[in-house]
Formats: sequence, C-alpha cells, structure tokens
Amino acid sequence: MMGKKSYLAMRTEQEATDLISSDFKELVFAAKKLANHAIKLGSLGFGTSFLEWIASFAAIYLLILDRTNWKTNILTALLIPYIFLSLPSLLFSIFRGEVGKWIAFVAVVLRLFFPRRFPDWLELPAALILLIVVAPSLFSSTIRSSWVGVVICLAIACYLLQEHIRASGGFRNSFTKAHGISNTIGIILLLVYPAWVLVIDVL
Repeated sequence: MMGKKSYLAMRTEQEATDLISSDFKELVFAAKKLANHAIKLGSLGFGTSFLEWIASFAAIYLLILDRTNWKTNILTALLIPYIFLSLPSLLFSIFRGEVGKWIAFVAVVLRLFFPRRFPDWLELPAALILLIVVAPSLFSSTIRSSWVGVVICLAIACYLLQEHIRASGGFRNSFTKAHGISNTIGIILLLVYPAWVLVIDVL
C-alpha cells in the first residue's frame, strides 16, 4: 500500500514537472515570436519614418533647385502640397506653431507693404508655411495621416516624373543630362515613400 502511494506521488510530481516544463517552453516560444514581430514592426516603422524624411528633403531640394538658376520644366507648385502631406510630424508641428505663425506674418507683411524687398524665390516657401499654419484640421490631421494623403503624394510624384521625362526628351536623357539627373533622382525619391507606405498598408 505504501509503495503504491509512493508511486502515485512520484507520478504526480513527474506530471507536474512535465506540465511546468511544457508551459515554460511555450512561454519561451511566445516571447521569441513576440520579439521577432516587434523587431519586424519596428524595422518597418523606422523604414517608413526614414523614407518620410528623405522624401520631404528631396521635395525641398527640388523646390530650392527650381527657384535658383537651375530652372527646370517640372511643375514646382505641386511640390507644395507634397511637402505639406509628407512633412514629418516633428517639423510640421513646429511650423504649425508659433514659429510658423511668425514666419507667415513676416512674409505677408513684406509681400503687402514691401513687395520690392520680397524676392520671387520666396513666394512658394512662404505659401507652404502659410498653408501649414492656416490649414483646417481636416487636412492637417485627418488627410495627412490617412491613405488619402499617401495616394495624393504618389499621384504628384508620378505626374512630376512623367513631366520631367517628357521635358528631358526621354527616359535616357533624364539620366544623362547634367541638370536632369539630379532632378530625376529627387523625383524618384518622392515616388519611393508613398509607394512604400501603400505596400506596408496592403501587407
């Protein structure tokens, strides 16, 4: 009788140990899976944020390039809504705050009362700051953070690339001309960000 009780006690302890061991293995597996998913999502988030910064600076570069002596045939005004929709949240919040209000105020005063002191190349940048400051929340929050804003950016980038290639006389010329290649690379960078975001949303 005592032997049977000892056997049952040992069996119960063994089953408890096996259960604990199984639960521990499942916990370790779940932790590894969670870590892998977190790393993957973190990498995707970092990639999206990085491309957002790159696209914004590429648009600003093209805006500056087109307002200097490097005149091009691309429709520069379309870069304004692209920058508005793709500008990183950190910079957007800065320009939408007091800093942007002061810049917009000075720009409007100069344009109204001192038009000769207001250079032409400042018109589009000033329009961008003014747009950021006065845009209603429907555009500054809802559309900017939704797929609608991404689709608009993609459409603008595709249109600018097509117009640039046409103005350059073909796809090959857009990469071989001295001034064309810089614009081509810049516009391709505009295209990469919204395309990446849409792919990530689909996946």
